[in-house]
Amino acid sequence: MVTSEQVARLAGVSRATVSRALNGSAHVSEETRERIQAAITALGYEPDVVAQSLVRQRSHVLAISLFPEDDNEKFLAHLGQTSQYMYLDVLKNIEREARSVGYDLLVPSRPLGHSPKHYIQSLQTRHVAGVIMLHATEEGIQALIDSNLPTVFVDRIAQGKRATYVKSDNLDGAHQATEHLLSLGHRHIAMLTGKTADLAGMERLQGFQQALTLAGIKPDSGLVRHSGWNISEAYEAAKTLLAERRDFTAIVAASDMIAMGVLRALNEQGMRVPEDISLIGFDDVEFSQYTYPPLTTMRQDCAAMGQGAVQRLMCLLSETEDTPLNIPTQLVIRQSTAPLLRG
Repeated sequence: MVTSEQVARLAGVSRATVSRALNGSAHVSEETRERIQAAITALGYEPDVVAQSLVRQRSHVLAISLFPEDDNEKFLAHLGQTSQYMYLDVLKNIEREARSVGYDLLVPSRPLGHSPKHYIQSLQTRHVAGVIMLHATEEGIQALIDSNLPTVFVDRIAQGKRATYVKSDNLDGAHQATEHLLSLGHRHIAMLTGKTADLAGMERLQGFQQALTLAGIKPDSGLVRHSGWNISEAYEAAKTLLAERRDFTAIVAASDMIAMGVLRALNEQGMRVPEDISLIGFDDVEFSQYTYPPLTTMRQDCAAMGQGAVQRLMCLLSETEDTPLNIPTQLVIRQSTAPLLRG
């Protein structure tokens, strides 16, 4: 069995310093804390004091976390990508709600160069009350569930003894978006979706296909293109689609950022929106109303998502409720969709 003395020896500090680090003392430098954490990880040390301190000294601090696919990428850099733009509004509402219930937010500066286990141990040494996870790998999700840290996942379906989730009703939202185009007379409809390995991408594709099927239209796999969620990826996917097919009159974009890429590709081909192609997005990010033409889209309720994440986490902490939250979306009609011109 690994002891704290072995950890101290490997880290080059005293046992008292190890104890202070594990108890979150402000008198331990960040460099020393990192050496101790590295020794704990290398030796596989699992001190009981961590679990005890969570019960005895839980702070009023919530961690905002993510495990992006690139282990070298930092939290704020990841949010700076166009694919993550919608989460900025969610974060704003998380911060507002956390403040209203007396909690501060912690954004760990270096969570990504280590294993999920190492990262979770670092959260435990900081005595965080709970975690709100914006994006995670399957490994990161499972590690948080196994850690028993109260956790709310945003846009991921994941549950455990002390874990629940908050998400938009992506399937119904995409269904509504497609029905809107069908109501305008469109029957040949393309879709550009994000990664279907992501829950949102998979559900939005399913909602699109279900709406077509219920309308008696057989989905055409050739009119579905899988891009990433960034504008640049969507732009390239739309160019490829337009080079191969022109037998469609409308496009469902699985996010407003994807719609931005589609708009540029259509403009370069001299195709007008909505006269030649109707286009609908998903999210209703702020600048979607300032595109040309203003974008018809499905609005995600970012306020309900952010507030709901904090409220669900408070329920987990008080052990009163941990039911997941599936938030409805709303169709916002602007000028990028129009009735199909016949003849």
